[in-house]
Amino acid sequence: MTKLNEDEFKEQDEQIEQDEQEDKNRSAKLILIFIIVFVIVFCGIYFGIQIYNNYMSKPQGEETTSSTTTSSLTEDALVENPIDFDSLQAQNNEIYAWIKINDTNVDYPIVQSAKDDSFYLKHKAEDKSWSASGAVYTEVVNHKDFGDAITLVYGHNGYSDTMFTTLHKFEDTEFFNSHPYFYIYTPDRRLTYQVISAFKYDDRHIMNSFNFADISVLEEFQEYIQDPESALKNIRTDLDVTIDKSSKITILSTCITNQKSSRYLICGVLTKDEKTY
Repeated sequence: MTKLNEDEFKEQDEQIEQDEQEDKNRSAKLILIFIIVFVIVFCGIYFGIQIYNNYMSKPQGEETTSSTTTSSLTEDALVENPIDFDSLQAQNNEIYAWIKINDTNVDYPIVQSAKDDSFYLKHKAEDKSWSASGAVYTEVVNHKDFGDAITLVYGHNGYSDTMFTTLHKFEDTEFFNSHPYFYIYTPDRRLTYQVISAFKYDDRHIMNSFNFADISVLEEFQEYIQDPESALKNIRTDLDVTIDKSSKITILSTCITNQKSSRYLICGVLTKDEKTY
């Protein structure tokens, strides 16, 4: 064999080896592409199935669940109003609310005279007729929507168990602890108050003695009723709400038998304001 032929055969062998290597590289690339495509297709099918299953398991109408729930909550928030204000106000249009405290005899209309704050000290709420036991009332210094920072509600003590006499049950710690709320109804609302404290106080006119428009005065008074300086007191520390400058507090005030210069106060903070039907 000549030298030329040997070189030709060598070149042919090298070309064959090169072609074989290129085929191997091409095959490896094809395998890699196949694997990538397979993974993409597999993931697409897998996640597609998951999305489809989630869609099929989704309750019909779920898209409107939010608005439906909101409507239901609004409807559920309506509570029954047991007070026939139409009949009461037909007798006396100064009746504007009703107060009720469970396991006491406090279950009365609340009135406010437009002309004389002392009128209901000796007159009935129902028909304005004279009565020594008077009525449960507020004074014109307070608005009739219970939106003031401090609202005072007055009622007599000592006329048997009528008016605010049975508020003195709150002197008993066990009764105080087991009766955390009182309720005030208006023609379209039920206001729930949590009793903060019940204690003996002096006979000053609270609404005339403090300028509750002054935030510092209001805060100081709020602090006081949460921890009054009185030997006769019960206090609730685990309140449902935090008392601050926006709180609405209603105080029930009555006398103490044979103590003309003293008053007994039940202080409650508004925790719930519900519409009624």
